[in-house]
Amino acid sequence: MTPDALKATLSDFRAATASYDPAPVQRVAEGLFARDAVVRMCHPFGAVRDFVGECLSPLHAAMPDLERRDMILMAGTTPEGEDWIGCMGSYMGTFLAPFLDIPPTGHLAHMRYHEFFRIEDGRVTEMQAIWDIPELMMLANAWPMAPQLGMFLNTPAPMSGDGLAVSGDGSVALRHVIDMLTDLCKFPGDPDPAVMNLEKYWHPRVNWYGPAGIGTCRGIAGFRHWHQGPFLRGMPDRKLDAMGDLMSNWVGEGDYVCETGWPNMRLTLSGDGWMGIAPSDREILLSSLDFWRLEDGLIRENWVLVDLLDAYRQLGVDVLGRMREFNKARVPGSVVPLDWRAG
Repeated sequence: MTPDALKATLSDFRAATASYDPAPVQRVAEGLFARDAVVRMCHPFGAVRDFVGECLSPLHAAMPDLERRDMILMAGTTPEGEDWIGCMGSYMGTFLAPFLDIPPTGHLAHMRYHEFFRIEDGRVTEMQAIWDIPELMMLANAWPMAPQLGMFLNTPAPMSGDGLAVSGDGSVALRHVIDMLTDLCKFPGDPDPAVMNLEKYWHPRVNWYGPAGIGTCRGIAGFRHWHQGPFLRGMPDRKLDAMGDLMSNWVGEGDYVCETGWPNMRLTLSGDGWMGIAPSDREILLSSLDFWRLEDGLIRENWVLVDLLDAYRQLGVDVLGRMREFNKARVPGSVVPLDWRAG
């Protein structure tokens, strides 16, 4: 299928969830998802049979005015011949009831998503998705782990303004990103950090939008300070999808590239720790769903979501359990919508 035809298969679902109404969303989803579709969600959802019933409905219960706000929409055929659609955006709404025991705030809340859909015969047969659940915890002042190194913000749409109008041959952009990752993996086998050639691939004013728990970084120096350095010191043996049995699905379109894999990284927490976690010499698998935008032949923006809650789980840390312990003294239950006439 062409990229435009692929995107068209998702248009009714995107429209229904943009201003969430349960009945239309359910009706559209029943026509979109194949009966045997494989839905791979981030922790704590895991593998689910009913994306709407098991994931979106509880989120809608917590945010009754829920809306889906897509900021990047890409589609194409992978080198292996599979048709995929990639979406980046934020779920937004007034946070009035607990979600996964995250206490509500009564205010507008946002949670970034990276959602990927594999299309066969016009229907979704596989979905891979990460929701930035830690982002909601931080908004609720309920994050129970170490402070993040990068900045916290509501992740923006592409500064070029064309995230929903991506088009064109993406082969050059895809080759650029693959070459960049290949050079990254030369370190620390070659102990000279210069071997990664960051200046060759990254714009000097790059914005790296990481998941809550890691945060956002600005420029190559910011990327090294607040993400790459701590990541490599903590897990120097990281292996990407080209190694072993890991697998990613790649799409390039115009100046954009996206990747999804479940999982697509293998690492051992063996160095000086990561995100405040003491090294345990325990191997973990990570799922990372990413988008890149090139400008003047360099990576200008990179949106990254990693299933951090699952990484913690593999290391023996129950983040949601810790959050519940930290917030036992908070008043439970829902927030009653305010009446502005009451003053």
